[in-house]
Amino acid sequence: MIEQKIKKLFEEVGLGSVEHSIESVSGGFLHRMFKVSAGGRVYAVKYLNPVIMKRPCAVSNFTAAEKLESVIEDSGIPIVSALCFYNKKMQEVEGEYFYIFDWHSGQTTDWYCITSNQCRQIGNILGRMHALDPKCSATTVVEESKIDFDLYLNQSETMNHDLFMLLTESSALLRYAEDELNRARKLLPDIICISDGDMDPKNVMWENDQPYVIDLECLSYGNPISDALQLSLQWSGATVCDIDLSHIHAFFDGYLNAYDNGFRGYAEVFGLAYTWLEWLEYNLKRALGNCIGEDEKETGVKEAKNTLARIRCLYENEADIKRELALFKQNY
Repeated sequence: MIEQKIKKLFEEVGLGSVEHSIESVSGGFLHRMFKVSAGGRVYAVKYLNPVIMKRPCAVSNFTAAEKLESVIEDSGIPIVSALCFYNKKMQEVEGEYFYIFDWHSGQTTDWYCITSNQCRQIGNILGRMHALDPKCSATTVVEESKIDFDLYLNQSETMNHDLFMLLTESSALLRYAEDELNRARKLLPDIICISDGDMDPKNVMWENDQPYVIDLECLSYGNPISDALQLSLQWSGATVCDIDLSHIHAFFDGYLNAYDNGFRGYAEVFGLAYTWLEWLEYNLKRALGNCIGEDEKETGVKEAKNTLARIRCLYENEADIKRELALFKQNY
């Protein structure tokens, strides 16, 4: 059904008839990607998750991200941007939404083979993004995380024994992580800038050692301190529970050489690393949902387990990471 809509999409935007079979390729956890040939060229097509697109603000959020994507592209920062047809990037076919990209032959890096030089390059790109339009934000009441993990614990008892056991043994850790997350959010300075908190290793393609940022649908304005801390940890191995402290240093070396707002208290706001709690809640909803397919549930279970492992890894390495982050007060 999706293949038929992609064929119709290509005809409607003037790319011609699809040649060969449409190939499903690996993508992110939320949307699906396809490799499509037409008119002698190859394209990547992103099929946007219909569950997400039903949210009231989904289309407007994507539209806002497209405008920021254009700002970044015009600045010369290396990204892979969606193609525009009839003055719009997002295309709709029979109630389904798509983006079309030129096909790039680069590859994402293996999570276990990330180098310090790559971390330095990504930190520099993030700094260049943050430097485009930084501004003081109005002081607002901090929105605290208030996740009802007891609810998911009770649901999992009858629906998924493995999750039930993991949530049971992690209950104290989750309370601690949420308290630290809320405390750190209150310490953030009132600064906002163009934010790409989704620029982790799976969303950067490398071609001849040159990085190109992909999956820019989450672009918005956000706090640069939060972005820098969380992405430094992801590029340093937190996502795969194998943290390399030297990679944190390399990331910030690249970042601070591109953008420096004077903030140095990254150790004090380490609790922002526990933003993984929000991804955990999203996947618990997927895993325990009654109105979604089995494939979606399986993905939810897998990601919930992975996310719990990441939170525990961050907790177990918290003291060492804070010591590394504290060095920036002395050396910069």
